[in-house]
Order: sequence, then structure tokens, then C-alpha cells
Amino acid sequence: MQPEISIKNLNKSYDSGFQALKDINLDISRGEIFALLGPNGAGKTTLISIICGLVNMSSGQVLAAGNDIIRDYRRARQAIGLVPQELATDSFETVWAAVSFSRGLFGKPANPAHIEKILKALSLWDKRNNHIMTLSGGMKRRVMIAKALSHEPRILFLDEPTAGVDVELRRDMWALVRQLRESGVTIILTTHYIEEAEEMADRIGVIRQGEIILVEDKDQLMSKLGKKELRLQLQNKLEFLPPELAAESLELSESGQELIYTFAQHEQTGIAQLLRTLGDLGIEYRDLKTRETSLEDIFVGLVRE
Repeated sequence: MQPEISIKNLNKSYDSGFQALKDINLDISRGEIFALLGPNGAGKTTLISIICGLVNMSSGQVLAAGNDIIRDYRRARQAIGLVPQELATDSFETVWAAVSFSRGLFGKPANPAHIEKILKALSLWDKRNNHIMTLSGGMKRRVMIAKALSHEPRILFLDEPTAGVDVELRRDMWALVRQLRESGVTIILTTHYIEEAEEMADRIGVIRQGEIILVEDKDQLMSKLGKKELRLQLQNKLEFLPPELAAESLELSESGQELIYTFAQHEQTGIAQLLRTLGDLGIEYRDLKTRETSLEDIFVGLVRE
């Protein structure tokens, strides 16, 4: 099955000599939610801008919905909806007019029923006759999503879609994204909210200094690189770890009041044996807590490495 987006040996260099993207190779399947993560300046927006035809690549090939973005620019662009980071809306237009006009830009015939469906899905129906300049920042971002969906694209790019949006609106958008995926729309998401990617993405890609350093199924990534942590709060302070515990993946806190046991999520744990050893040594604990590594922990570790 042909991927919905196919990127081969993509490079982008500027006249100054700065190379923003280096040999990017990436395939994204139809109907998947792909989260592209990376620190500021890593190349996320540059990559999206090239696929959407807003920035020229230096070399390589990009296919969107089977169309070469250079040779078949018009067909490729018609398949794509883009919600950029910046709030760029026509402030003096009404919501209805702005979304309807955006559909017309792609040569699509008027379809009031489709526009109504989008506005209702984004909780904008009651605001359809409002001028955009009167809306809140969160509502303006919803208008941008509505404009991106107006021409019924097969591929939707969401570049920091929930920046500056409150928690309630963010969760509404997550629900909408899932509905779009179920209808077959391919969604590429960049976000600073790592929990957003953890909540929604099927696969994770990490970009650093213009290079894709990892592409992995989210669940496999969490299993492979995730850690679990057991913290034992001790009854009595320890000055040092006893020799009998030296072979364990144990760390004594600076206060001497906690033992911290770390193990990979996919490994069989030795917690039962550890607790028996502590009992044999007369080390008593008054409480224990467990914690699993989040996607954010894994992401920070990858970028630091």
C-alpha cells in the first residue's frame, strides 16, 4: 500500500550555508496520526512548509497523496490542509465567510452543508456570523482548523494546534482529530505538549538539528525506552547501601530516607526478591510509590543524547 506521504533524501540548505534539514526519509500511512517532536529550531516547521509547498527544498523528493509536490503541485496541495502556528485570520470577515472563501481557493464548489458540519464539530456554529476580530484566541485557532478542513483534505498538518488553548478546548480538539482519523484523514502533528502526542499519536518521530533520529510506534517506544521506578520510603535513615544490595539497580537518596529501584518496562522485575532481601537485612519501609516514565521523559533523554 502506497504511503500517504513519502519523503526521500530531503535536504534544505540556505544561502548562508545553514543546513536546516539533512537526508530526511519518512513514510506516513493513510489514516495514521503521526507526531513529530523536536526542540525549537530542530526543523519541524521547515519540513512541514516544504511538504505544503511553502518553502522550496534543496534536494530530494516528496509525494503527498501520490502526487509529487513539485511536478503535481496543484493536486498535491489540494490534498493538504495546514493549520500553522501563527494566528493569521481575516479579522474583518465573519467566520462563515472566511471558511467558505477558503474552500473556494482550492477550486471546490460551494457546499454549505459541509461548512456547517465543520463549524458544529468545532463548536463554532453559534459564532458563524461573528467577525473573527471579536473572537478569543482559542476560537480563532478553531477557525484556522475549520479553514484547513474546508476543502476536505486527505492530509492535515497541525503545527502546534493547541498553543494558547485552554485545557477544555484542547480536549475537544483531540476528540475532533480522532474523528478525522476514523474518516481516513492522515494527521501530522507537531506539539510542545508532549502529553498531546502521548494521548493521540500512533507513531512518534523525533527530529533534532535537522535530522530524524527516531521513528517508532508509540507503544513500542514506551515499552522499549520506558522505565519504571519504585521508591521505598524508609523507616530509618541509611548512611550507605549495604553490600548485599550492591548488585541491584538501586539508588539511595541524598537524604538517606529513600531507596529508588529503576527497571525497564519490558523487563521482569526483581521487586519481590528485593523486598525479601530488605527484610533479611532488617531494613524496614513505611511507604512505597511507583512511577512510569512518560513520553516526555523519553523525548528529553533522546534530545539530550
